[in-house]
Amino acid sequence: MNNDKILELFINALVLFTAIPIHECAHAWAAERLGDDTGRRQGRITLNPFAHLTLFGSLMLVLVGFGWGKPVQVDPRNFKNPKRGMMLSSLAGPASNFIMAFFSMIVYRVLVIIALVQNSEFMYTVATVFVYVTIINISLGVFNFLPIPPLDGSKIFNAILPERLYFKIMQYERYIALAMIVLIYTGLLDKPLAFLRNIALTVMTFLTGWVDIVMGWILGI
Repeated sequence: MNNDKILELFINALVLFTAIPIHECAHAWAAERLGDDTGRRQGRITLNPFAHLTLFGSLMLVLVGFGWGKPVQVDPRNFKNPKRGMMLSSLAGPASNFIMAFFSMIVYRVLVIIALVQNSEFMYTVATVFVYVTIINISLGVFNFLPIPPLDGSKIFNAILPERLYFKIMQYERYIALAMIVLIYTGLLDKPLAFLRNIALTVMTFLTGWVDIVMGWILGI
């Protein structure tokens, strides 16, 4: 196993033990804030990775860079406004991925500048870890925003649909999910996801552009 593969496995494991737990915890936390304590009663408002990980989803993330955690159960009957509650609690998961990507991008840009100033290969390597963490978090956020059951995006999208149409779609949720798996397996979703990921990465790069200015001022370069 070469060094690049070892680094890739390390980065995927790092994401597994940070991004997935924070994503699932965010769902449970947001749901509780909106009135549903199901997640807390099931021990899901925690950053302990083992409360959120599944064996197969974890192996997939470490080995191929794409995986998932144990879905947080939410009872919409506990929300004052069930549709709004489902939408916001579902939004919390992918939003947490974008927030993590934002901070990872900041650290990456800081480390790159330090690496340039010090001409440090070690700092370049550490910076590489953070840029990949950024990309994987963006990928997870974008993927979960897809309006396809059982992804978070479907719950966000369904919140604005008429109830009759919502329940009609839910009747076919299992088949839609199977179709999504086929699309992923055949690679038909690769280009659309890459397009959306690149847009999100461009936005993230723009939002963190101030880091270069601040670091230049601090280091006098």
